[in-house]
Amino acid sequence: MLETVTAWFTALLAAILPGFGEDTTPVYNGYVEAEYVYVAPSVTGRLRNLSVHEGDTIVAGAFLFDQDATKQRAALRAANAIIAQAEANLRNLETGSREAEIQVIRASLEEARVAQSLAQTTLARTENLFEREIVTQARVDADRAALEQANAHVAQLQAQLQVAELPARGEQVIAAEATLNAARADADLAAAQLDDMRVTAPVQGLVEKVYFEAGEVAAAGSPVISILPPDALKVLFYLPEPERSSFALGQELALSCEGCAEGVTATISRIASDPQFTPPIIYSRDQRTRLVFRAEARLPGGTGLLPGQPVTLERTQ
Repeated sequence: MLETVTAWFTALLAAILPGFGEDTTPVYNGYVEAEYVYVAPSVTGRLRNLSVHEGDTIVAGAFLFDQDATKQRAALRAANAIIAQAEANLRNLETGSREAEIQVIRASLEEARVAQSLAQTTLARTENLFEREIVTQARVDADRAALEQANAHVAQLQAQLQVAELPARGEQVIAAEATLNAARADADLAAAQLDDMRVTAPVQGLVEKVYFEAGEVAAAGSPVISILPPDALKVLFYLPEPERSSFALGQELALSCEGCAEGVTATISRIASDPQFTPPIIYSRDQRTRLVFRAEARLPGGTGLLPGQPVTLERTQ
């Protein structure tokens, strides 16, 4: 009898006072927000091929688009040509003169030695004739000068042969090696720039938006495609100032919405340290409820929720 009267009285109060008897567990309204991955070219160029469309599901590493790479390929060919030139120059400095050039110097040296031997013989004969007073002193001096000239020529060619057979000086080799290294670095840069003209997906997910079409010029850093990864959804909601201190990062909240599956939870990942809305004047405790702090809760993958969808959060315990 008492239970019947109590139930009747509760129903009467609920009819007279709206909200009487309802669950007083606080709830927090919010909406789903997505963290898109924006794919943009690193250099300005004309789009040549676009291989995806809005709504496509892609995997990481899938080809998305490429740009006209005529200039980059030409730059790479030029860089490789400079490398070949620098390598040839370094080999030439490390090995000395070519064998044909050395053979020419050796032949000239042999010819100079023959002339030297002839000058020695001529001087000896002239000195013998001078002792017999058949030739003059002037003839002796002329033949002696011819021998000295022949000796100097032989010495000169010997020095040239020695220099031709030796590699270049250390400083020249070091400079040539530095030039070669710089040319290789330029080639690596040109190859990297050529690779940048072909863009692949950094993550898997859903192609949400394609901002350009083939043939248009995309500036460096301008998004061409936006991708929604499967785990990139979060709930944005606001906490009243009196309740902010009772929430913590990593805390799980129960999520509900129209058409949502049961048992979905969201994990608080961020709580703002500054208020998002401040009344012009706060003199009483009642006004503090108008002070709210932005909070974010991470959603697990596979919930089926969509960006912009309104949801309700509440404590799990």
